[in-house]
Order: sequence, then C-alpha cells, then structure tokens
Amino acid sequence: MTTSRQAFYDALDAWIDAHFDDEVRYLQALVRVPTDTPPGNNAPHAARTAELLAEMGLHAESHPVPQAQVREYGLESLTNLIVRRRFGPEGSGPMIALNAHGDVVPPGEGWTHDPYGGEIAEGQLYGRASAVSKSDFASYTFALRALESLQASLHAAGTPLGGGVELHFTYDEEFGGELGPGWLLQQGLTKPDFLLAAGFSYQVVTAHNGCLQMEVTVHGKMAHAAIPDTGIDALQGAVTLLNALYARNAVYRGITSQVEGIQHPYLNVGRIEGGTNTNVVPGKVTFKLDRRMIPEEDPVVVEAEIRDTIAQAAAAFPGITVDVRRLLLARSLKPLPGNRPLVEALQRHGEAVFGETIPTSGTPLYTDVRLYGEHGIPAAIYGAGPRTVLESHAKRADERVALDDLRRATKVVARTLLDLLRTE
Repeated sequence: MTTSRQAFYDALDAWIDAHFDDEVRYLQALVRVPTDTPPGNNAPHAARTAELLAEMGLHAESHPVPQAQVREYGLESLTNLIVRRRFGPEGSGPMIALNAHGDVVPPGEGWTHDPYGGEIAEGQLYGRASAVSKSDFASYTFALRALESLQASLHAAGTPLGGGVELHFTYDEEFGGELGPGWLLQQGLTKPDFLLAAGFSYQVVTAHNGCLQMEVTVHGKMAHAAIPDTGIDALQGAVTLLNALYARNAVYRGITSQVEGIQHPYLNVGRIEGGTNTNVVPGKVTFKLDRRMIPEEDPVVVEAEIRDTIAQAAAAFPGITVDVRRLLLARSLKPLPGNRPLVEALQRHGEAVFGETIPTSGTPLYTDVRLYGEHGIPAAIYGAGPRTVLESHAKRADERVALDDLRRATKVVARTLLDLLRTE
C-alpha cells in the first residue's frame, strides 16, 4: 500500500518536534559567537558552525575568501560554507540552495538581555542575529536533517528523493553580499536550480528594493573662525547639497511601485563627518547617502540623477569642489517566472502549518537574493521570524525570534523540500 503524501508530511513534522530542543541549542551556540560587521571578523563563526554541523553528520566545505580581497572590502576575515547533500543522480531532480547570512550589525545600546547569550524568555530566544538570520541557519539545517530521516521510507514507498540540497552560509550581507553569495557564484562553486533565502514566516517575499550608496566629499578652504571670509566653508556647501538631495524625496513619494509591500523610492543620509575644531572654518566634509530603488527603477538612471543633483547644487555654492564615489550598487530583485513551484509550495505548507494564508509580497529591504537572481536562479525569501522586521528588533536592542515561529518555519521548509525533490 502506498504511503500517503500527508503521512510523510506528518513524519517530517514529528521528527522536527522530537529534535526541536537540539535545534534551539544549535541556534544558541550560533548566537554566542559574535559576528559584528563591522569589523567583520567572521571566519571564527564559520569554523564553529562547521564543527556543529559535523557533530550532526553534515560536512561543510570551507571556502575562505582571499585575505587581500577581504581587507580591500573593509572586513577582517570571511569564510563561506557550503553543505552539499545529493539524494539522487544528477538530472534526477533540482538542486535547491538554502542561503542564510551570519554577519550582523554590532549590538548597540539598550539591551535587557545579553546580545550574545542566546537567552530564552517567554518563548523568545534573544540575541544579536537570533532573527536575522542565524535562526535560518537552524531552520534550514534541521529541515535538511528531517528530510534525510525519511529517505528509507520514501524509497520503500517507491517515491525516492531526487536532486539535492545545498546549505549556503555566508557572512557579508551587511556589506552587500559580493564576497558571500556573489563570490561563490562567481567562482563557479554553486549553480542551483532554486534558491531559498532567509526571511520571515508570514509571507513569501519574491521582490525587493535595490540600494545605491554613495560617498560625497565637499572640499572648501580652512580658515580661522575669527576671519571666516578668508576661507570657504565646506559644511555650508555640504548643507546646500543636502537640501537639494533631501528635496528629491518629495518627488520620490510620487513614484509608486506596483509591487505589494513596496511603496516608493527614498533617500537617506546616514553619516556626516568633517571639520577640525570649533574655531576653524571646515575645509572638508564627507557624507554618505543611501538611495533605495523600487524594482521598476533603472539603477543607471538613478545614479545619474543623483550625480546631476549634486553637480547643480555645487555650482550654486562658489568655491567648493565635490568628489562623488559609489560605495554600493545592490540591484533590486524581480520575480523570475521559474520560481512558481518553490513559491507555491511555501505558501501551501505555510497555510497548513500556520493556519492562515501566507501571501507573496515585496520588501523595501535589499538582500543577497538579488545576486542569485542576476545569475538566472529562481528565488524566494522565507524563514523563521515574525510578520515584520520591526517585531523582530533586527538592528535594534533585544533582537529575538519566537521559538514557535522557528519550529513551524522549519516544518514549512522541510515539507517544501520534500515536494520539490520527491520523484513520482
């Protein structure tokens, strides 16, 4: 008698329930190794993750990025991990990659729990990166292990698994992903058929914003504050540029994205530095801007418009010169048609496990997923977490993940893998 598909789903769920304490301990161990980026000394976390995986019978390939590239990038150390698990011969099914990033911004102030403690209180596990996205190191690892536990039963039922799964654990999402997934893809170390990346549990994200980051340096002429007319105030020049740039936000609010969950472009200046002392007319001021791009925008046009705005504003302030340098260009993610089997399976099992409709949406964030999309790999974003980034406290004090969300998301991912890899 053929075992029903639902029976296999139930078996996956039961395995995850039986091993959930182990999954939580694994996540706690990951949180307890800091991955603050900057400074980005993340090779030790990759080494610890590989040790923990080995204890579970999973071999992690270590792929250290050459140190010269890492230093030039602005980080200290970076090792990417790939776990490969093939269930059938090549051509027997798709290769599905699951990507989560371990790097995270420093904890900052205001914590009521140890940011590296992995403490559990009222059903929440606290710690920096507990939600974004070490939680999905855990959900993806244990989804794979649950799937492995069914191999014999599936074979006996005449529906063995085909294809395979890769776990991609990378460490530079905060810097744009170019030496994480970007490097793995560029080196030809992976070319999956589908990509699932770390996300939250109540929606499947299929599109996201792009991001352009630029450094603008305004040069004037230093002078004693008692005789300011002998200098050229770089700060006043910078204010002229900033006013012109911020005025663009009024225009951007009138540009509406057609992607659910994404509203309009936005420009933010996140860092300003300059001057030498209170009694000196500043001769140099530098600021860094972040321009979020909706999927409908062309990055080339956006960058040209920013540069033109700066040039026109600088021309209105005689004496200053301006240098503009691009720091990051992260293209937006647009849905690839081939992602439908992955997206529909996630939605179907999300609804079954969570008891509510799991919609597709876009997100105003930018992610490493775009790098897979640029290589033509159909992708989706789904994992363990709440309904919004705000609820997770990501990049804020007391970041946390609900253990119930972690448990249920692991089940959704395991069921989805089963659907995509089970041969009929």
